[in-house]
Amino acid sequence: MSNDSQREPSLSGGSGPFDIIGDVHGCAHELEELLGSLGYHLVWRGNQVTVTPPIGRRAIFLGDLVDRGPRSPDVLRIAKHMVESGNALAVVGNHDDKLMRHLAGRNVSIAHGLAATIAQLAQEPHEFLGEMRRWLGTLPAYHSLDGDRLIVAHAGFGEDLLQRSPKAIRNFCMYGDTSGEIDEFGLPVRRDWAAHYSGSAMIIYGHTPVREAGWVNRTLCIDTGCVFGGRLTALRYPELELLSVPARRTYCEPLRPLA
Repeated sequence: MSNDSQREPSLSGGSGPFDIIGDVHGCAHELEELLGSLGYHLVWRGNQVTVTPPIGRRAIFLGDLVDRGPRSPDVLRIAKHMVESGNALAVVGNHDDKLMRHLAGRNVSIAHGLAATIAQLAQEPHEFLGEMRRWLGTLPAYHSLDGDRLIVAHAGFGEDLLQRSPKAIRNFCMYGDTSGEIDEFGLPVRRDWAAHYSGSAMIIYGHTPVREAGWVNRTLCIDTGCVFGGRLTALRYPELELLSVPARRTYCEPLRPLA
């Protein structure tokens, strides 16, 4: 795979093992439980968190850390701490990107759960908002790991993407293969890119919530709709074992029924 200006380097020694975590959407209780089930030790001291991983393992967050759920600021704290301490990677989701633009003073639509995050952030110090705006701005569109055998992105990936512009790569990674049309639920129509994927790399992604994670042509969506009352799911790599925790409740009703 060739490099381009949208290609950020992965962690040194990025061959794993990894624990890849699907869309959290502010569900910090479930994230804490899932991390514990994966062997990570999490300690809060006031608003400061410390997460100690199992020896040799790193987590990967697939984006959409925020919106809709009850504790988006705490999810940001956990993910940022883990990434900056070298114990995790993260890619940007469309909700993360939108929050970053809002915090930067850009004009964005306050919809799809962003209002809940804004209300939660109103309780945080101003310095925290600036810190998170800057950190969210550092998140890459994707990571290619384990000698290009594993690619993680929020909404999907295809090897032909590398022939496109950096903006097109980022948009595909955040939103998937959209047609430009809107469906009956008021949401973008997405083409089923995974059904036509024929690359050699394993693609792990989220974005489109599903009731059950299932493999399609070496691709796997692990967004199992935690914020919609489903589960928060992780894939252990290279073991390819799925581990989930149930949502404590339905925090938000989905606009479109889960696939």
